[in-house]
Amino acid sequence: MRLKGQSIRRGRIEMIPLIDVVFLLLIFFIYAMLSMTIHKGIPVLLPKAKTSLIDKEAYLSISITRDHRIFLDEREVPMEGLLQRLREKREGRPQLRVFISGDQRVAYEWVIKVLDTVRAAGLRKVSLETPWKE
Repeated sequence: MRLKGQSIRRGRIEMIPLIDVVFLLLIFFIYAMLSMTIHKGIPVLLPKAKTSLIDKEAYLSISITRDHRIFLDEREVPMEGLLQRLREKREGRPQLRVFISGDQRVAYEWVIKVLDTVRAAGLRKVSLETPWKE
């Protein structure tokens, strides 16, 4: 039975808790995406740098291990075949970036040989990889 003067209250959606939930979901998905970044190279012990940055664009990764083995995106490539493989990868992508990660125990000469080969393949956006400092 309804008394005189009482009205029916309509249900309503509170916006503040809804915004909080959406914000927390957004943070969760951003954090999850950042934790799933993919490194295409072979793990090597990198030298440290104070000004290193993270760049997440599409790139090629060249790794030089301490025993002078060269890997292009996790596939071992002989030094003699590196130029041809880089030219194949560059086709249709003139702005392709290359990250060279050389083990800190590798002779400097090997890093320069790889860098010269990358430039001979026509790739100009080359970076030397260092560990990222949080």
